[in-house]
Amino acid sequence: MIKSSDYKAFSNFTESLAKKLTKFYYSKLNKPFKISNKLKGKGYDPVTSADKAFEKFIRKEINKKFPTHQIIGEEFGYKKSKSDFSWVIDPIDGTRSFVIGNPTWSNLISLNYKGDPILGLANFPILKKYYFNTSLNSAYVSESGKKKRIKVNHKASFSNMKLSAAFHGSISLNQQKRIPQILKRMQFPCSDALSYSHFAEGKLDVVIQCGNKIWDIHALIPIIRSAGGIVTTWKNLDAKKAGNIICSANKSLHNKMIKILKPVTK
Repeated sequence: MIKSSDYKAFSNFTESLAKKLTKFYYSKLNKPFKISNKLKGKGYDPVTSADKAFEKFIRKEINKKFPTHQIIGEEFGYKKSKSDFSWVIDPIDGTRSFVIGNPTWSNLISLNYKGDPILGLANFPILKKYYFNTSLNSAYVSESGKKKRIKVNHKASFSNMKLSAAFHGSISLNQQKRIPQILKRMQFPCSDALSYSHFAEGKLDVVIQCGNKIWDIHALIPIIRSAGGIVTTWKNLDAKKAGNIICSANKSLHNKMIKILKPVTK
């Protein structure tokens, strides 16, 4: 078990990191950048010089404070050690948004203990706000220097839910036709990690995404759970496995949504 004093030290670090990252963006990265396509002709998966600069910066900060901890980053791979603690980094979640100037991109950083995400940070430099948790049952948003406790909307029901979903080309149009109840109710745009963050704030009641990698979702798992939400794969397995992810505001809604997704999870 993690002691609450450890939680405090870790969450203080992630909070100060959020502020440093936003400063770093405006002082060093808010300028033209280079883009390359990781998939080279087989699709589009952009990476920019800013992704790499952010990850180097985050790794340096973690190494300074916690030199023995392991680090797993999207751009620079795995730094292994014997520590039970590992940091999982997505330097820019939503690189496509970043490339076109959409402000919904973020820096995602998770602290895992023995492989389980226990602390998360989702920092949105352009929106000047960040989401984080300080324990297993308290999550916050900090905006314009003001910190506010966040909770999911526990009262949400299937008939009045606010649903945000995106399939990112992961399921075919024919498969999508097998889940008409979801297609009918996708009223809210899906905007990268911001959708999960809005869910933790109670602004959305269900978020469905496809093809998440561990660095896309690990930072958000502890924030969602600390805000009282449920997050799993579409097959109702542990969300830390990544892949197709769903989060819901309460158990009955989650069970109903998992059932509706069944035709496309086989």
